[in-house]
Amino acid sequence: MLIGITRMDSRGQIVIPATMRSDLVEGAQLLVTREGDRFILKPIDDLEPTEREDILFAERTERAFLAYEKGGFSGKKDTDFIEDLESW
Repeated sequence: MLIGITRMDSRGQIVIPATMRSDLVEGAQLLVTREGDRFILKPIDDLEPTEREDILFAERTERAFLAYEKGGFSGKKDTDFIEDLESW
């Protein structure tokens, strides 16, 4: 087991110690899980395909919900909505 110490900056960013990220490439996506006061980082590519899709879907859903809360969506009549769907 490797252990390292890092700091979080004002934007919430942390640096993973070099000895622990040698097998990661720049831009690699990491799943961050929090259990109480423990944080777990896991490369998304290490997940099963169905787990990966579920997590990415949950992330998109969360972003959409936050946008909705900020008024980022508009209403539409059901007939207009169906018409838009059929145009796809």
